[in-house]
Amino acid sequence: PGENETKVNLEELKTSVLYSGPVDPAEWVGLRKSNPLLVYLRNNLLMLAILAFEVTIYRHQEYYRCRNNLTAPVTKTIFHDITRAHLDDGLVNCIKYFINYFFYKFGLETCFLLSVNVIGQRMDFYAMIHAFWLIAVLYRRRRKAIAEIWPKYCCFLSCIITFQYFLCIGIPPAPCKDYPWRSGNANFNSNIIKWLYFPDFIVRPNPVFLVYDFMLLLCASLQRQTFEDENKAAVRIMAGDNVEICMNLDAASFSQHNPVPDFIHCR
Repeated sequence: PGENETKVNLEELKTSVLYSGPVDPAEWVGLRKSNPLLVYLRNNLLMLAILAFEVTIYRHQEYYRCRNNLTAPVTKTIFHDITRAHLDDGLVNCIKYFINYFFYKFGLETCFLLSVNVIGQRMDFYAMIHAFWLIAVLYRRRRKAIAEIWPKYCCFLSCIITFQYFLCIGIPPAPCKDYPWRSGNANFNSNIIKWLYFPDFIVRPNPVFLVYDFMLLLCASLQRQTFEDENKAAVRIMAGDNVEICMNLDAASFSQHNPVPDFIHCR
């Protein structure tokens, strides 16, 4: 570019994909020459093997239940004979219970911690949006109120991760057209572009951030399923309910409102 076409200095232009070397158009769609080919395809083959293994297990379980006239368990747990009543019945049963229902009891708190982790890892414009959503969810306070807004939160996470995925891909570099925020009239520098997570040929968006967003979306989706399970009587019998106890209760009289044994104020 000429002197009036961009404000980028020469050292930064040397790191740009457009000017650092020849551009292969096939790489933009995920194709590149590799030798040997098996090394290039090993991750795809590994994913197919894992999916085939998962389908085999589910088909085998379904066939086994049909052959022995068994019904599928109400909850997808490891220890089917462990319920809420076994939580205070020894350390082993306590560990089994939390292996089964840890996310059922503490999934919401896990999602909040992952949201804080996304904010701390990113520290950019989208981290600020995540912070606003976290404040909006915490402002609801009551669990039932959070459950009402949670589907919208999951929709936001799925939309924003898809949008950021397209930002990471960007436009094809083959036409040799730079982005408008790199023009001479734009008052953008590399730090602002990085903070806004804009696609760029010099400061490319960090795709690792999508991993943090995906983990948050995964746990938020599981928590949405948990909110639905809380309304099922069969699940509440097995795992216990998540009904909130009033915060204004006196600690000394707490045991009469607590449905499980209280080992602190039992005297």
